[in-house]
Amino acid sequence: MAHSLASSVIQIKRQFRQLLPAQVILDACAGAGHVFRQRKFDPVVTIHLFILQILHGNTAILHLRHLVSASVNAAAYCQARMRLPLTVYETLLDYSAALLRPARQSILTGVRRVLLVDGTSSLLPDTASVRKLFRQPANIKPGCGYPMAKVLAIFDAATGAVLRPLICSLFVHEASKVWMLHPLLGAGDLLVGDRAFCSYVHLVMLSMRGVHGLFRMQQKQLVDFRRGRRHGGKGRPKSRFVRKLGPMDQLVEYFRPKIKPKWMSQKQYAALLPGLIVRELRYRLEAHGQRTRVVTIVTTLLDEKLWPAEKIAELYGLRWQVETHFAQLKTGMKMRQLKCKTVAGVQKELLMYFITYNLIRRVILDAAERQRVAVHRLSFTDALRWLAHAREGADMIVLVVIPLRPDRHEPRVKKYLNYRYCPMTQPRHIMKKRPYLYADKAK
Repeated sequence: MAHSLASSVIQIKRQFRQLLPAQVILDACAGAGHVFRQRKFDPVVTIHLFILQILHGNTAILHLRHLVSASVNAAAYCQARMRLPLTVYETLLDYSAALLRPARQSILTGVRRVLLVDGTSSLLPDTASVRKLFRQPANIKPGCGYPMAKVLAIFDAATGAVLRPLICSLFVHEASKVWMLHPLLGAGDLLVGDRAFCSYVHLVMLSMRGVHGLFRMQQKQLVDFRRGRRHGGKGRPKSRFVRKLGPMDQLVEYFRPKIKPKWMSQKQYAALLPGLIVRELRYRLEAHGQRTRVVTIVTTLLDEKLWPAEKIAELYGLRWQVETHFAQLKTGMKMRQLKCKTVAGVQKELLMYFITYNLIRRVILDAAERQRVAVHRLSFTDALRWLAHAREGADMIVLVVIPLRPDRHEPRVKKYLNYRYCPMTQPRHIMKKRPYLYADKAK
């Protein structure tokens, strides 16, 4: 048992080029004040087995005995995972993200890093403890669906690395929690996001840290590009016109809202600036087979010579990389549905997903430098499959390069329908009493 587990540890360390060595895990335990005794599932073996499990699509614990060619006691392994403090997982995630920092390159002059923010959700086991914190969607009857956790994360646009995520309840709005991730940002960074993050409060909180923001305008916000137009009053924009920069490009002044957001404390609200100069610009997206879209952007990148409108539009287009990153996590790595049945287990499982994801991104970055292609051109799925099935000491293969298909458009439909049974609309104990009501619907 010990020899087989040690062999699996060596294999993982070699395939990841010792990116997560044993000493890093032990230092994380020491920093968290975690004291442990020598046993089969010590922190090093536990973390590396957890990585191996995630690499195989968060496979069942009983499958691990085939991966390490040894017997793995499921109960002992679960207890070992739960013994590790949450701080250990957070420290390892910070370490995995730091591995990608030396290779980061700014996309625009005058910006230190370009970061992308967005949120997603994952299904959780339907247990009492999990259901108490992570609620079910509002349109699902009690006992029929699964609780869901909302995950808010920041990705590096250059490397795809994920910084420390924020795990919260499903019905919590992103705007009320994103400020908790601001300590991860530094002066000169640029944060790009969608409409959910576009507000005066968020822009001011970023500006006070020296961080730039670039977000899509909320659909209910009035925007008028006429020179010298009035502001305030019914049917008029709330922002004050400052200066025209070009067609559909202007500087305006936003003002602090009179009503404090519910999630803010009075101290936070009082610290907000009374006004902020921002830039509003609008452009059109015309693609074959798709409807033409008009996109309105709000940003604190005010210099039109340093950041022309075309560059701003190109930069906001990078926001869609977040959808690809979450798809790699949820579809490729099977993060769509978790397995842990406790709140602490859910948090650790999600953090381990992001740790493994960052290590895969590091291997992709090394392959990109070796193959001399852009990072986003290499197949994430190909790297994941190789890491999951590579033999001990195997050399890194040439990863599949994804062809450039800028005008590709496919309808979002499914040709193969695999839903043979009707959805669950009543609790299971009620459906068992009246099975005849559902037998005909399933045909």
